[in-house]
Amino acid sequence: MAVLRVAGVGAGYFSRYHVEGWTTLPGVEYVAICDAGAAKAEALARRFGVARVYTDAARMLDETRPDLFDIVTPPDTHRALVRLACERGVATVCQKALAPTYDEARAIVDEARHAGIPFVVHENFRFQPWYREARRLLADGTLGTPHSIDFRLRPGDGQGPRAYLDRQPYFQAMARFLVHETAIHFIDTFRYLMGEVRAVYARLRRINPAIAGEDAGYILFEFEQHPPGSASPVTGLFDGNRLNDHVADDPRRTMGEMWLEGSAGVLRLDGAARLWWKPHQQEEREHRYDCGPPDTFGGGCVRALQSHVVRHLTEGSPLENSGQDYLANLRVQEAVYRSSEQGRRIEID
Repeated sequence: MAVLRVAGVGAGYFSRYHVEGWTTLPGVEYVAICDAGAAKAEALARRFGVARVYTDAARMLDETRPDLFDIVTPPDTHRALVRLACERGVATVCQKALAPTYDEARAIVDEARHAGIPFVVHENFRFQPWYREARRLLADGTLGTPHSIDFRLRPGDGQGPRAYLDRQPYFQAMARFLVHETAIHFIDTFRYLMGEVRAVYARLRRINPAIAGEDAGYILFEFEQHPPGSASPVTGLFDGNRLNDHVADDPRRTMGEMWLEGSAGVLRLDGAARLWWKPHQQEEREHRYDCGPPDTFGGGCVRALQSHVVRHLTEGSPLENSGQDYLANLRVQEAVYRSSEQGRRIEID
């Protein structure tokens, strides 16, 4: 297998999961890390044995000539960084949120398409092992005909005046927060499990006055698919706030709890990443599966997404979360905000 050379930009809180993944994947050489803060980049390089450190992304790309550029920086930096990759013809993975606005996100995707580079949005929640297993159970008919999905988000990290400051301080200043930064994960995951979204109805609000954007809300989803013989669509509910927690040793492992319902029963995800299966009118029992390592983010979903991208680039396997596909998530996101602002159901264009 040919070695895929990867260079990354961004040495903030979440970057360590990216570098850990790339440096442990077979067939990958992580050649350099870049950050405007040299000390942060050097610390990350020492921790994972990265040979080269830069403070200028253009220089890093020119000198290391990687096969893949991994962007792990705040959203307002993404357009300029993706342009560097486009100018050099380098395949790119870019963290979400893709851009501050939908129009800018679309411009980024268009620029990558015109440059002819593979472009992937790093949306990793669908790669968490509990959702991959749920998708498998849906596909093999265990749940029967699905009719609803509910997720109750309660990570418990948004309390008080210091909310988010120790980990991702820019969260406090985001004018759009809960949906743009967090619920977007579940928009994508709901699409992965239940198909395309036809309409939404949302009510959003801010509970913690220390932050600029919304941090709580309800989103009702209508999906395009219908149960056989029914005029009503399959539905979903996202019930989220970032202030309260849920029953879990680590509330951020799953971020909350899920119920996936079908004609044959209910699949439930708990805060310990266990799946529970309750056949219709029978006792609930644990459904055993490989829920991934407990000591890294999301059951190893970052590395799983990276492995998926490597297979696409080296073997030509189908790609999830291309930039073009990811715009579907952002169209739903924009409809959610319009629904909350206008107090009405919004159909997705």
